Amino acid sequence: MAEQIGREVKRFHFEPKVQAMDDYPNFQDIPNESVVIFVCATTGQGDQPDNMTKFWRSLLKRTLPKDFLNGMKCAVLGLGDSGYAQFNFVAKRLDKRLRLLGATPILERGLADDQHDLGQDFVIDPWMRTLCKNLLELFPLPLDLEPISSKVLQPAKFKIDYENLVDFDQNQMNNEKMSFIVAPLLSNQKMTSEGHFQDTRLIEFDIGDKLTFNPGDVCLVQPRNSMENVEKFLSLFSHFDPDKRFKLIINDENVQLPPDYALKNAGYSTNLRECAELLFDLQTVPGRYFFELLSKFTSDEQEEEKFIEFTTSEGQQDLFDYCNRPRRNTLEVLYDFSLHTVPNIPFDYLFDLFPLIKPRSFSIANSLSYNPNRIQLLVAIVNFKSKLVDPRLGLCSNFLANMSVGEKAPIWVKKGTLKLPLDTGLPLIMVGPGTGVAPFRSIIQEELAKGTKRPMYLIFGCRNKAKDYYFGQEWVKMQENYENFKIFTAFSRDQDDKCYVQDVIRDNKELFGDIIVNQDGFIYIAGNAKQMPDQVQDAFKEAIFSLDESDKKGAEKFVKTMLEEKRLQMETWS
Repeated sequence: MAEQIGREVKRFHFEPKVQAMDDYPNFQDIPNESVVIFVCATTGQGDQPDNMTKFWRSLLKRTLPKDFLNGMKCAVLGLGDSGYAQFNFVAKRLDKRLRLLGATPILERGLADDQHDLGQDFVIDPWMRTLCKNLLELFPLPLDLEPISSKVLQPAKFKIDYENLVDFDQNQMNNEKMSFIVAPLLSNQKMTSEGHFQDTRLIEFDIGDKLTFNPGDVCLVQPRNSMENVEKFLSLFSHFDPDKRFKLIINDENVQLPPDYALKNAGYSTNLRECAELLFDLQTVPGRYFFELLSKFTSDEQEEEKFIEFTTSEGQQDLFDYCNRPRRNTLEVLYDFSLHTVPNIPFDYLFDLFPLIKPRSFSIANSLSYNPNRIQLLVAIVNFKSKLVDPRLGLCSNFLANMSVGEKAPIWVKKGTLKLPLDTGLPLIMVGPGTGVAPFRSIIQEELAKGTKRPMYLIFGCRNKAKDYYFGQEWVKMQENYENFKIFTAFSRDQDDKCYVQDVIRDNKELFGDIIVNQDGFIYIAGNAKQMPDQVQDAFKEAIFSLDESDKKGAEKFVKTMLEEKRLQMETWS
């Protein structure tokens, strides 16, 4: 998104510098910038992204004078998802802090919502128009300059060099400090019964002593495209030699070469076949910039009109109906326009059309103390039907499901958002329906391996005890062998009246109310972000209220305080 804003303001002859906040060279120099546009997402439980942590810490210093940012003009765009409780929390905090330090906003903050039918562009579109309008009012163009027409094709991200190739040195790669490893698959175990609507796998990688992690941490996996999609891509672009080697050269100071975990040879030599497998996200649903580029390449007037319409505010519903609603991917779109458009796409613009394959994050489902030298991931395979003929397949989940023992994938670890209390006597209540149980398995295994006596209560929910009770036998054995662990279950389809995790909490409200209020218990919730977290919180409010039925507002305030004090933590996804 920052790159997109950079491209747009370039049309008005600005020369933006696009970089992560933590990459800004000297924080003390930021007041000297005339205009700074901040783009930020929200992670975890209202936390800032990893590449903003250092910058945010500097911005919060109490020693900063109240007029530290006087004279600096700014704009804040938040990228969020209203399915999460802390919707765009980071953007809101950042905007408030910038104003307190004296910065002058040139427009109101934008809070984009990925849950909107038209996606984040519904907010970003008008926000960008206002941004450019206000920038031109603040910094008028000289009389001899006009904004560059959107019909003008901007330079590609990379230049293609076919001559000055350098062989890739594997030894040099091994000597570099790497945050990732290429790990072999140890096992790929199906966790759901045959015939169940959901295919869930326990994926296990051998990490030896090359990676370490703590309970609650997250594993990132860099997937690659299926051979079927690679062949479709190469067939579509059969006018290019798929095996001719080339080197990528940066053509825009605001972009970087693909990272080593995605395409380690990019700075040396690669070819189109490797890029189709390892680099291009062929399954992403295209956005407006994709169609803006296509409009400049097609030789058909009707197709050009359609592409341009998809980039306008008026055409967003049509774009939604064509792409977003059926989840039509980039590869399928190009097949629809393979006659007049695809043959005219310049080779170097393939790297602008296709976004890079992004790593996917999974909660780690095991403890190193309990299961040494390995990482285990509980992965629900994404496979569903839309109005299109072919099923919609999740790129990473299906990549993992189709891996064979011994195959390798780039993986690495980052810190999770769930934090345990230092006092090992304080009880934990963990609510993890479905694959949300994964981080709690790592926590429980670690606590039991260390021999702590911390009381632990796991509330697990699924459809059927016989079909998708993840780690069911393991929980039963743990409960038999460890008096400080107890499992509560909700099998929603095993009886006429559906039973969910929130119902289990209500059925045991006196127990959980006592643990929370009188024993200073911590609550952890992980799983789908849509309705479950709010319903679970409501059930816990009832449990707290059951201790004093004269103070309903007090129960709500108690839960709010727990959130503020991190005694109630959530790790949810949509």
